[in-house]
Amino acid sequence: MNSSMEKRQASDTSEFQENLEILRQMDFFSALSLQALKVFAYLFTREIFKPGDYLFHQDDNDGNAFYILSGTAEVVRKDESGEFCLGKYGEGEFLGGLALLGDMRRLFSLKALTDMRCLVMTREKFTKAIEQFPDLMPRVLETMVDRIRSWEERLFIDKDGLCDSCRKKFGVSLI
Repeated sequence: MNSSMEKRQASDTSEFQENLEILRQMDFFSALSLQALKVFAYLFTREIFKPGDYLFHQDDNDGNAFYILSGTAEVVRKDESGEFCLGKYGEGEFLGGLALLGDMRRLFSLKALTDMRCLVMTREKFTKAIEQFPDLMPRVLETMVDRIRSWEERLFIDKDGLCDSCRKKFGVSLI
């Protein structure tokens, strides 16, 4: 084996180990068995985005989820009056878990503000992995339900940051 192949294998192994450690920390995947986590760690790909690149566009049904390794992105929504920023996300954030579970038309776009490195999982890869571990789906769904509840609970806690109109729209956890 030549030295370039050895370096590539070492790089692949360390990337796999890093992916595995990240998955162990992520709410979406943390409740899964080590065997399942290893499969998912292998299936994630790493992608680089430049400032101005879109990770996904409003109205897309791309089926991708993203874990931001480095960099910053903004969530933007476009309507008849133009494009406006809804928020920013950065290192350590996982976005798009619902897109892995089924058809999910994006309600907004995600645009890179800086150079970004992300782990990306496609719905197709996620589905194939879940087929190998069918007992995992209830755990994944339970995690998603908990994330939705936690998100809405944080909105209740941060009442000062909400307008009266926004307060009347609580209840996503009732769905």
